[in-house]
Amino acid sequence: MAKSTTKKTDAKSAAPKEKKLPQKKVRVRNQVKKGPHGGTLVVLVDDTAHVGKQGEVVEVKAGYARNYLIPYGKAVIPSEENLRTLAQYKIKVEKAREAKIADLKVLAEQLTRLPAVTIEANATEEGHLYGSIGPIEVSKTLKGKNLKVEPEMVKLENPIKEANTLTEVPLSLGYGIEAKIQVLVVAMQGKK
Repeated sequence: MAKSTTKKTDAKSAAPKEKKLPQKKVRVRNQVKKGPHGGTLVVLVDDTAHVGKQGEVVEVKAGYARNYLIPYGKAVIPSEENLRTLAQYKIKVEKAREAKIADLKVLAEQLTRLPAVTIEANATEEGHLYGSIGPIEVSKTLKGKNLKVEPEMVKLENPIKEANTLTEVPLSLGYGIEAKIQVLVVAMQGKK
């Protein structure tokens, strides 16, 4: 009987001596997916020139993605969560784009109904302007009439350099919406 009691105590005493080592924590890195040509795959958040449109999965050089696109928020890594978030963001952007196009169409309609825009400028007696009338002056005049036209939208081929002339000026408002206005340059009445 003594033998049987020693076996029981040995079995009990052996179990507590074996300690379980804590599990080593394994850190999972978000590996960037590689494309077929060895570049990095990213999803574009905004339209980027020479790269692609918003929402597209494109392959770019690793340094371009790591140093420019991802830090400046122009692209994200294509994970499930990022793709879902981007789909919701794309819907909001599309609604905003449609509203902007509607506003630009209203602006184009207002510009076409507008009679000739008159701009006063200093000129010689022969009618030559001392300076010239360019996109900035046309934009300022239209903004004075509560029409939001930026200088980049005014597409003058050459600046206007003659007074008492009526010139047709094309406007490119964006999203393919264009309009034309008549600009009349008048010599400013100088004080003698």
